[in-house]
Amino acid sequence: MMRLGGMARWAMIAAAAILALALWRGGADTMPPATPKAVADLTTIDFANVANYSRPALPAYFDGTVAALDNSPAPNADNDRIATLGRVLFYDLRLSTNDRASCASCHQQALGFTDPMRFSNGISTAATTDFHAMRLGNLRYWQPGSTFWDRRAPNVEAQASQPFHSLVELGWGGAAGGFDDLIRKMGATTYYPELFAWAFGSPEITEPRIQQALATFVRAMISSTSRWDEGYARVFSPAAPNRALDADLPNFSPQENRGRHLFMTGAGQGGAGCASCHMPPTFALAADAGSNGLDPGETRLFKAPSLRSAGLTGPYMHDGRFATLSEVIDFYDRGIQDGPALDKRLRENGKPRRLNLNAADKAALAAFLTTLNDPALTTDPRFSDPFRR
Repeated sequence: MMRLGGMARWAMIAAAAILALALWRGGADTMPPATPKAVADLTTIDFANVANYSRPALPAYFDGTVAALDNSPAPNADNDRIATLGRVLFYDLRLSTNDRASCASCHQQALGFTDPMRFSNGISTAATTDFHAMRLGNLRYWQPGSTFWDRRAPNVEAQASQPFHSLVELGWGGAAGGFDDLIRKMGATTYYPELFAWAFGSPEITEPRIQQALATFVRAMISSTSRWDEGYARVFSPAAPNRALDADLPNFSPQENRGRHLFMTGAGQGGAGCASCHMPPTFALAADAGSNGLDPGETRLFKAPSLRSAGLTGPYMHDGRFATLSEVIDFYDRGIQDGPALDKRLRENGKPRRLNLNAADKAALAAFLTTLNDPALTTDPRFSDPFRR
């Protein structure tokens, strides 16, 4: 038998180790990893059949026009595993200082990932957030990619950290010890070192990894299965005027089609002009949108979430001041206030625009907005609580 020298022997061992790691990390079809017991005891995650987050089946009209708005970073071969870790992080009450709150406490799946309260409680019922919890569907389709109502975080990754640092939300700010104490708490669990090793290849728990996992999970929350989508798919043509966005939809009532027409048509052409800021098919905000004139003299540029599933629950606006869609429509009809940050599309002849809609048209707009509710996203098991409660 041929005897190998020391260097050759170590080279073979290293090569075998690299091959084994490659099979474990990227070759799930060849050698699926066993679910770590600590994770299996606490969650319903099936490690041998990882959910698909990175390869969504999208309608034909989610084409290059929509892709150009995607604020996701470059694709990662392990995104499904990283998103799965993000799902655990999103729902884990243990990530708050007192095991009382999670991301999902304020962003509830059944309600389009928002909160029916005007301001949210976190670790205590004695304090609330400063802003209303934003819906999360189609968060990825926004350029330049900044997040929060006031756009203070430059991207979804940076946003993911801020609830942890908040004294109100997850509670790790100030005397609580910050991210270092959070990471120590996570490292002492039986499941997070295993999960991080499975997702990233090593068990180290770091703030950038937590950010990446949560951002990957949230960006996967694509909304494309509403009644509007069902109808639009039947009339869509990329060659049609305005991509057939103003064609009557065969599954809509006359009232809903009237509301759709008002939404899609410019204010100067007999409509309400909503689509110029809330852009179909994602219904996310236009990149160049200014503020909407809630208060006179406003200087801040606000960012609104996608209108997908807006009909499931109020309240609305950054401070939740409107309880119903009817109040929102009344505001855009006759309540817009002037200020330096007011969007140019909400001005007419140098003054805030007044639509002067009649009661029937206001009701039609509200009816149309409810057709954007997405029953698939609000029930999709991939975005549900993975813990065995």
